[in-house]
This record gives sequence, structure tokens and C-alpha cells, in this order.
Amino acid sequence: MKHPVKILDRYIIGKFLGTYIFAIFLILAITVMFDINEKLDSFLKAPLKATVFDYFLNFLPYFANQFSPLFTFIAVIFFTSKLADNSEIIAMLSSGMSFKRLLRPYMISAAVIAIATYLLSAYIIPPANVKRIEYTNTYVKNKRVEYGTNIQMQVGKGEIAYMSRYDNNAKTGYKFSLESFKDKKLVSRLTAQTIRYDTLYNWQVRDYMIRDFKGNREEIRRGNKLDTVIPIEPRDFLISKNDHETMNTPDLNNYIERQKERGVANIKSFEIEYHKRFAMTAAAFILTIIGMTLSARKVKGGMGINIGIGLVLSFSYILFMTVTSSFAVSGLTSPMLAMWIPNIVYAVIAFVLYKKASKG
Repeated sequence: MKHPVKILDRYIIGKFLGTYIFAIFLILAITVMFDINEKLDSFLKAPLKATVFDYFLNFLPYFANQFSPLFTFIAVIFFTSKLADNSEIIAMLSSGMSFKRLLRPYMISAAVIAIATYLLSAYIIPPANVKRIEYTNTYVKNKRVEYGTNIQMQVGKGEIAYMSRYDNNAKTGYKFSLESFKDKKLVSRLTAQTIRYDTLYNWQVRDYMIRDFKGNREEIRRGNKLDTVIPIEPRDFLISKNDHETMNTPDLNNYIERQKERGVANIKSFEIEYHKRFAMTAAAFILTIIGMTLSARKVKGGMGINIGIGLVLSFSYILFMTVTSSFAVSGLTSPMLAMWIPNIVYAVIAFVLYKKASKG
């Protein structure tokens, strides 16, 4: 004979996840209509196959995952308010079930959503974003960064590279120099009129001169063309607006560490994206507790009041995260702190509401 508590767990988990999925499909349907209306001219210029498979097939999971906290909160508020309105929760608590025990299937559901959210944001959506962003750059609005000026970075231990200008369309940099230092002393300097990128750290310098400094002596070598390996790529210094969305989490972390070693300062968006993926995973648990404790009791005015409160809180959470992101970009806070401030604040709210609800 099946244990009734386990049946109850499955019932709540089914209601939670079913409502969550329904909310996603409902809001995505509305989003698609608005998106088509906004970008209709661009969609008409693009091949239908590219619009469906390169854009919408990759846009929908991206959008759904971005607003996963909103969907989670709405789902909890909606179905829990319905249970409370039908006196089902009162019956559960009256049978001797504690409020803490009632919360367990909610936490299991939140864990399923959190795991799915993390796997999507960390490994599945980034490669899909490559196609989506390529589509928007080609047919909607080109946001690629194709040129750079006064580029300087550390490419290795004691090695500093500089380019006056780089043209990504021609894969060519101009007025290039590479200086090597040992014990803070210049030991070698390579200068070239142009440098052309080939593949994976392979570069070709043209009209070059190499000066080696050995004590009081200086050796000079000149040439027309030299193939060499320099551990930098154009993407290391030509950073487009959405580049951080195209890397899976391990690659993103490696990129951030590598850029920090090179002294590159313009990586705030990458750091924000990295910490945001973890913060949004934790948000599933926090917002589930808030939603459940708010809507577990019958209130005068019925479900409408709870749904209204839920929408206000969920949108305020997303707005809060957007505001703290701008703090990180401006340097007022670290990216990690900026992404976790909303969770910290809402975790305190969740704790207070849980204590109040569990006392009846």
C-alpha cells in the first residue's frame, strides 16, 4: 500500500512543475507575438529556416531561462493560492502535518527547477546563443565589434603586446610591438608594420624588426615576413556586447582568469554573467519559500490578492538584480556581490515569512 504522504508529495510536485511549465509556455507565446511585431521587417528579409531554427529555437529557451525566477514565483503563488482557496492546505495541516513538512515537496520542485536552470545557463544555452546572436547581427542589428585602437595587454609572463589599430574584417593589426622583460629589464623588442591573425594563436608579422638586448650589446634582425605564435586572439580584445552569453561556464571562468592575468579591465559583463548563473540557481529556492509562505493561508479577496503580491515581488526581484548589475558595471560593487545582493535581501524576507507562517 502506498504511503499517503508520498502521494501528497507527488501531488504538490506535479502541481508545482505543471504550473511552472504552463506559465512558461503562456508567457513565451505572448513574447513571440511581441517579438514578431517588433522585428517583422528583419524577419521578412531573413530566410524562414534561419528565423525558425537559428533565432526562435534558440531565443525561446534563452528568454525562459532569463526569467525563470519570475515563472517560479508565479507558479508557486498561483497553485498554492488555489490549494488554500479550496481549503486543501488547511486539511493537510489539520491532519498533523507540520508546515516544515509541507514545504518539502516545494523544495524538491525548486531543486528540479534550479538544476535545470543551471544546466541550461551553464552548458546548453551558450552554444545556442552563438547562432541566435549571429542571426541578430546579420538580419536585425549588427552589434559586432570589428575594430580596436590602442590595444595593449600582457600576453605572457613578462611579455607586453601593443597594436595601434586592429581590423577584424581584414584580420590585420597595424604598428605592432611585442616587448619581453626579465627581472623588469627589457631584453627583446619586436616591431612590425602589420600583423595578421591566422588561426589559434598563429600570427604573421610583416616588415618586422627584432632587437635583442644583451648587456651593453644590441642585436638587430630584420625581415619581410615571419610566422610566430603569440597567445592572444582577436576575441581577447574585440569584446562585443553579448560575447559573455556565448561561453559555457568553465570556458567563461577560464576566459575571466586569463583576461585578469593580461590586465584587461573590460570584463565586468563576463564576471556578472558568471556569478548571475549561480545566483539565479539559488533564487529558485528563495522565491519558492516566499511564494509558498505568502499564499498558503486563505486571505480576504481570494487568489487575486496573492497573485498581485507575487507579481510585484517577482518583478521587483528582477528589477533589483538589474540595478545591482549596473552597480557592478560602474565599479561600485564587485560582480559577485552585485549578483548576490538580491538573493541575500530576499533570503531574509523568506526567513521572516517562513517563521511567521510556521507559527500559524
